[in-house]
Amino acid sequence: MDSFLKINIPGGILEQIHSHCERSYPEEGAGLMLGKEEDDRRAVAYLFILENAREDAARHNRYLITAADMLAGEKEAKRLGLSILGIFHSHPDHPNQPSEFDREYALPWYSYLITSVQGGQVVDSKCWRLRDNRAGFVPEEIILTD
Repeated sequence: MDSFLKINIPGGILEQIHSHCERSYPEEGAGLMLGKEEDDRRAVAYLFILENAREDAARHNRYLITAADMLAGEKEAKRLGLSILGIFHSHPDHPNQPSEFDREYALPWYSYLITSVQGGQVVDSKCWRLRDNRAGFVPEEIILTD
């Protein structure tokens, strides 16, 4: 995996992610990014927004996407002729850096877009991919498209 990873995200889709993350505050919001990968360039085309399935007491700093959620996302991606490219989630009142918890539960290959939400307002989003050896994440450049 190189350090020149890129993911194309339409501005409108990034706005949808930000809106969902703000609505979910002070809990973590999450969902799946669906799209295509060609020539090592990922392009998000659709969001599959999910409710945080984590127990109430932990939703402020953890999200849970269930196996049933993933299956539903896979079915929707297939219906649209797309693939699951990755997962987006928010970090309420924390930076958009992957946590140790994020690393423990992440899977190589997926893109992980993390949005920092401070006081209910989105600050910024960054995207990451887990190294194949699971030792940490590599930044993935977000290319905003129309």
